[in-house]
Amino acid sequence: MKSPPLVSVIIPAKNAAKTINTCLQAVLEQKGFSQPYEVIVVDDGSEDVTAAIANGFGVRVIRLEEGMGPATARNAGAAIAKGEILIFTDSDCEPESNWMVEMIKPFEDPAVVGVRGAYRSRQSGWVPRFVQQEYAFKYLLIAGLDSIDFIDTYSAAYRRTTFLENGGFEKAFPVPCVEDQEFSFRLARKGYRMVFAPDAIVYHQHDRNVGEYVKRKFGIGYWKAFMLRWMPERLFQDTHTPATQRAQIGLLACILLAMLIGLFWPGVWYIDLGLFGVFYFTALPFLVHLAFQDGLLIVIAPFMILLCAGALGFGLLWGFLFPRKTVTIKALPSQIDS
Repeated sequence: MKSPPLVSVIIPAKNAAKTINTCLQAVLEQKGFSQPYEVIVVDDGSEDVTAAIANGFGVRVIRLEEGMGPATARNAGAAIAKGEILIFTDSDCEPESNWMVEMIKPFEDPAVVGVRGAYRSRQSGWVPRFVQQEYAFKYLLIAGLDSIDFIDTYSAAYRRTTFLENGGFEKAFPVPCVEDQEFSFRLARKGYRMVFAPDAIVYHQHDRNVGEYVKRKFGIGYWKAFMLRWMPERLFQDTHTPATQRAQIGLLACILLAMLIGLFWPGVWYIDLGLFGVFYFTALPFLVHLAFQDGLLIVIAPFMILLCAGALGFGLLWGFLFPRKTVTIKALPSQIDS
C-alpha cells in the first residue's frame, strides 16, 4: 500500500492566545498517521502572545507584520509548505485525534483535489446548538454526493500543486468571510473534483447568542454579494446552501414588501399571511431534522430561521448597494514574499 504523502497543516491566527494552545495540542497529537508532517502557524499581525505560544510548541511560525486577513495568511503558509497535501484549520478549532487520517483518505483517488471535513460543538447553549444543527442538516444533503463545490477552511485540504496553480485564496477578502467559498467555487468551475469527509471532525465554539449569529450571517451575505460580481451563477446553486434557504430569503423580501403595501391597502395583509405560511412550509425538512436531533430547538427555530433569512438577505442587499470596493480578482503568485 502506498504511503500517505507528507502533509502540511496550516493555521492562520490573529489574537488567538485563548484558543491556539488547544488547537495545536490537538493537531500535534494525531493518531494513526505514521508519516511525518509539518505544522505552520501564520500569525496575522496579532497584538497578543499568539506567536509566543505557537513557538513554544516547536511548530514553524511566520508572522505577517500587518493584519492582512486569513486568505493572505493561508497563502503565506502554503507558499513555504513542503507537503504534497495542504490541510487547513482555524486557530479556534480543535481537531479530533483521527482528523488527519480522515482528511487524507479521499486523496487515495488521484482525481480528488480537495476535501471538506465537518464541524461539531460541545456547547450546550440554545443558539450554538441551533448553529450545529444547521451544519448537520447541510452535511446530510451532501453526504451522498460524488463531488461537492464548497469547502470551508475550518477543515479543508487541497493538493498543493492544484492550490498553487490556481492562485490560492483570494486576498481581496480582508476578513474571515467567503474566501473559502470563492476558492472552491473557482476550482469547481474548472471541473476539479472535491469531496466531503464526514468523519474528519473539528470542534468549534459556535455563535454564543443571537447577536453573534445575526452579525455572522449578515457578514456572509455582504461578502457573498462581493463574490457574486465574479460568480453570478452562485446566486442560484451550490452544494452547501439548500434551495429552501434561498427561497426563504426571497419569500421574506416579498413578505416585507407586502407589509409595506399593506399600510396603504389593508387587503394585502391576507397575502402576507399566505407568504408566511409558504415561508415556514419551505422550512419543514429542517424542522423535521431538528425534531429528531434536538427537539427542544423547535421552540426557537421559527425565530432563528426568520433571523437567518433576514440577516443573509439584508447582507446581500447591503453588499450590492454599498460594495466595499471594486477589485479585479487575479491569480496569486506561487510564492509570497515574507
